Amino acid sequence: MNNIEVNTEDVFFYKSERNVKHNGIVEEVGARYVKVRIVQSSACASCKIANHCTTSEMKVKIIDVYGVENASDYVKGQEVVVCASMDVARRALLFGFGIPLVLLVAVVALMLCFTGNEGLSALTGLLSLIPYYIILYVFRSKLQKKLRFWIESK
Repeated sequence: MNNIEVNTEDVFFYKSERNVKHNGIVEEVGARYVKVRIVQSSACASCKIANHCTTSEMKVKIIDVYGVENASDYVKGQEVVVCASMDVARRALLFGFGIPLVLLVAVVALMLCFTGNEGLSALTGLLSLIPYYIILYVFRSKLQKKLRFWIESK
């Protein structure tokens, strides 16, 4: 019950007890980094009539994998598997969605209590996210060290 597999022609997602893995294709190779293109899709994307349906969803994402010691072993167009630990996935969700949600709700609730103005409260809540994302941007190099991916050859 701990394993979830979703297979389509282009996408493979596997969750083990410790790692999250996505199939991808190498887009760029640097001195100690590799950029990998992965395709995220909903379950609808594998449906045969997905092209005729507006609910099917596929997203192409580029994952930067830093600290790759054998980066020269990879070539553009090579199929690889990008991996991350479940701890990294949880941290990414926390920084990307959890903290902003709590911040937004807290600011809206506080402003609503103090002003009683719903429009001003909503606007202030949205504006409160700007400093948060600026802080994330400023500390992105530290986040890269904490949110580490690695590559496995296919």
